[in-house]
Amino acid sequence: MSVVTGRYARAFVDVVIEKHLDGNKTLAELETIKSTVHGSLDLRQVWESPAIPAEQKRALLDAIVARGGLSKPVRNFLAVLIDHRRIPMLDQVVKDFQQELNRRLGFAEAEVTSARDLSDSEKRSLEAQVEKLTGKKVRARYSRNESILGGAIVRLGSTIYDGSVKGQLERIREQLSEG
Repeated sequence: MSVVTGRYARAFVDVVIEKHLDGNKTLAELETIKSTVHGSLDLRQVWESPAIPAEQKRALLDAIVARGGLSKPVRNFLAVLIDHRRIPMLDQVVKDFQQELNRRLGFAEAEVTSARDLSDSEKRSLEAQVEKLTGKKVRARYSRNESILGGAIVRLGSTIYDGSVKGQLERIREQLSEG
């Protein structure tokens, strides 16, 4: 988290918490805008151009907000980013916002990689185990990587729990080579 992007993210998390907004909905709206900005070079150029007046940039924002049905707090937050010429930092601001919101609400963010798609009951069971381990509620993102052969790898921040078959085989190989 950089100093600048973290400041904006923390300030917006303050707004979300003080106004009792739905954090997941707010994050989804920010992700929508982020995707819109990534998908349109013209939009990025307009919002990043110092030659275009802020009023015109906000008018464009208002049109996007109306079309996308975004909330007023998200609109206002984006207007602040536009006014302060922070749109080039939008990706990092959204990432920092998500991390700060999770931290304040007591969520741990887990990245789970498995060899196959997990069923809903397997996901719930895995998330329950991670919750016991961390003492926090878990928000998990799932991906598939067939090269791990079986099991799962769970990443919590910089900590990795490797329960994959490939990882177990590598540990056995290391033990055999040491002995």
